[in-house]
Amino acid sequence: MIESLILVSSLCIDTFVASIAYGTDRIKIPFYSNLVINLVCSLFLAISLALGGILKDFLSPNTASVLSFALLLSLGFFRLFESFFKTYVRKFSSTGAPLTFKVFDFKFVLEIYANETKADYDKSKTLTLKEAVYLAVALSLDSLAVGFGSSLVSINHLQVIILSFVIGTFCLFVGVHIGKKFIEKVDLNLSWLSGLMLIVLAFIRFI
Repeated sequence: MIESLILVSSLCIDTFVASIAYGTDRIKIPFYSNLVINLVCSLFLAISLALGGILKDFLSPNTASVLSFALLLSLGFFRLFESFFKTYVRKFSSTGAPLTFKVFDFKFVLEIYANETKADYDKSKTLTLKEAVYLAVALSLDSLAVGFGSSLVSINHLQVIILSFVIGTFCLFVGVHIGKKFIEKVDLNLSWLSGLMLIVLAFIRFI
């Protein structure tokens, strides 16, 4: 249970920070958009957990443990320095060349990854269902690798997925309301905390 909470909390930090940014920008996230975001995020996590579980059957316990440790540790260190990557993306996007690409008819917008509030591309100050999907995909990029790495060692998939949906929905709701309390926009970066949690999780799973 503790490992599941650490895993889900590390993934929900981005959701919490993004929701605070939406609150400070006075962008509304309707309840249905909140549900869509967390359904999509949980779906991505479920897929990655399933893929990792399948691969685990073909690996020896020691190999799976080492691979899981390496993936989680690498992702943890990446998250520690992720703010530098996001800064680079913001600078590149400011040149007017949109960082976009398509995968299976999904339009992934890296600008949303660097600045989540750009998901409200119609400037309506309300996150529509379509915009919610864009935001969810951007928030789910990390969960693909984290879920895959975690599932290489025994973990309760259903527990993780349910916790992901419940905690993610709560973080989004609370974050928006906290953000509304700020008069000016705040540049909050907690990716380092997520990275630290993943590093701790890596060692817990390895020991």
